[in-house]
Amino acid sequence: MRLSGLLSVALAVVPWVSALQYHGADYSSLVNLENSGRRYTDAGSSSAFDAILAKHGCNLARIRVWTSTDNTQYSLNYGLALAKRAVAQGMAIMVDLHYSDTWADPGHQAIPRGWPTDLNGLNTQIYTYTNNVVNAFKAQGTPIRFIELGNEINDGMLWPTGQISKNGYSPLSQLLHSAANGVHDADPNVKRMIHLANGWDSAGVSGFYNQIFIAGQLATTDIDTLGFSFYPFYDTRATLNSLKSSLSSIISKLNKDVMVVETDWPTQCSGVQMSEPSIAISAAGQATWVADIRNVLSGLSGGHGLGIIYWEPGWIGNDGLGSSCAKNLLVDDNGNTLSSINMFSADM
Repeated sequence: MRLSGLLSVALAVVPWVSALQYHGADYSSLVNLENSGRRYTDAGSSSAFDAILAKHGCNLARIRVWTSTDNTQYSLNYGLALAKRAVAQGMAIMVDLHYSDTWADPGHQAIPRGWPTDLNGLNTQIYTYTNNVVNAFKAQGTPIRFIELGNEINDGMLWPTGQISKNGYSPLSQLLHSAANGVHDADPNVKRMIHLANGWDSAGVSGFYNQIFIAGQLATTDIDTLGFSFYPFYDTRATLNSLKSSLSSIISKLNKDVMVVETDWPTQCSGVQMSEPSIAISAAGQATWVADIRNVLSGLSGGHGLGIIYWEPGWIGNDGLGSSCAKNLLVDDNGNTLSSINMFSADM
């Protein structure tokens, strides 16, 4: 996916079923925002936004890394610098590899410039690249806890070679195996993740996992964790009950841990039907939405629900975050935190 008066919003008091292990945020845009002059305030005090998140209980930083070498375009060096700051704030690191020079998502998965386009060449390239990324984070003292082998790869990645709708599952299965080996050979402690959009869509999730594990190519042991995006404004079928059913089904099948690695909720939105219309369009509604997802995850069998990540809570200037809603941030236009910032606390 995709600055002084204090906005007063009533604090939503929403109890959690139980604390999850991870309550995180993807705030990859932060350094670019700071370089453009954006500043943040929490309860009247100015502070770096990652410090604000940590203060309120955020313990996992999700950092997107593109194959670009431009630091304004989420290069490896950009991600490494952001990871240093996150670890200094006491956060664990999740790296979201897009395997592209730009945004990768269900509709875009372009092979990076300079990479081969044939399957054999891509298998070698993705192994080497992934191995180098993991080693780079490890070498600077910010080891990766989780790594996404692609971003929202419902129709594969590295198109057209690894595109499911063009070439079936086998090329993608091989590419994921090569990437997974690259991670393991650099640091076997890193948890390898496949990330799909529409975690609520049980048929889509099951269909993918029924076909991606191919004997002699990708083994179930190559993947440790399943990550999902879950948004309320793209499809009214994206209900909490659908999410629970979908995640319960895939856990029953694969016995693996799951995370919601992308979500957000609007404070302003018109002309869009939410998947959970009973939840308010407000900061209080943001807290409710996240609490409800955490409750779904906490209730999954075997303790397989690990955590939830809010996508880009402070990206001022991109308040809609790629949705048709006007604002999905946890800050106002001046960078003042809303009451929903407390959603990161494990005690809520």
